[in-house]
Amino acid sequence: MPVKVFYSSVSGSNSLRNDQLRIFMVLESKKIPFERVDIAQNPADKDLMRKIAGNPTALPPQICNGDTYCGDMEAFNNAIEMEQLEAFLKL
Repeated sequence: MPVKVFYSSVSGSNSLRNDQLRIFMVLESKKIPFERVDIAQNPADKDLMRKIAGNPTALPPQICNGDTYCGDMEAFNNAIEMEQLEAFLKL
């Protein structure tokens, strides 16, 4: 199952854009294959992201492996800090 990163290409928040870019850069640098899912392009993707996250108000970025929820930006940062990124991504 591929790792999916739900993100938004349309955002007025610099913090959100930076968080998304950090996830992309970390995954690319570690050569972890992933799929980008832009919730701004398709409302069904936003609904899917929220369903997988189990939170009707979840905001991007959210990360999952297939249909298994991994976590949000805070959980991603914690996994990196604890050197448990692969476990976090369920690889």
